[in-house]
Amino acid sequence: MIRMMRHKKGFTLIELLIVIAIIGILAAVAVPMYKQHVIKAKISEATNAMRYISTALANYKQELTGVAVAWPNCPDVTAIQNTLGVGISAVTRISTAQIDPGNGTIQATLANIDVTVDGQTLSMVPTESADGSISWTWTGTVPMVYMPKK
Repeated sequence: MIRMMRHKKGFTLIELLIVIAIIGILAAVAVPMYKQHVIKAKISEATNAMRYISTALANYKQELTGVAVAWPNCPDVTAIQNTLGVGISAVTRISTAQIDPGNGTIQATLANIDVTVDGQTLSMVPTESADGSISWTWTGTVPMVYMPKK
C-alpha cells in the first residue's frame, strides 16, 4: 500500500514567536521615531508663524530705510498684530510671542505640543548686513533635535 504523506498546514510555535519578536523590535524603534516626527510637525506651526513675523519685521525695517529706526517694541501678540499686521493669535502652538526692541529678536514660548517642549522658548535672532539685508538664526531652549533648520 502506498501511504500518503499529509502536508503540514500552518506555522509552528517557534515560527510564530520569531515573527512576534521581529514585530516587537520594529515597534520599539518605530514608536519613538514616530513621536519625534509628530513633535517636529507640531513645532513647524510655530516656526511658520515666527517666519511670518520675521518677514514683516524685515519689511518694517526696509520701509524705514534712511531713518534712524530701532526695532519695534512688541511685548505681546497684540502689539505684533498692531505694529506689523501679523495676526498669530489663532496659532495654538505658541502661548506668548514678543519682539525685543533692543536687538529685534523674536521670541515665542511653545505650548500644546508635547511635555518635552511645552514651555520652551524658540527665538529668531536677526543679523543685519552692510547692504541692509537681514539673516535669521534659530536659538532657544528647545532641544537641538527639534530646533528648526535655516
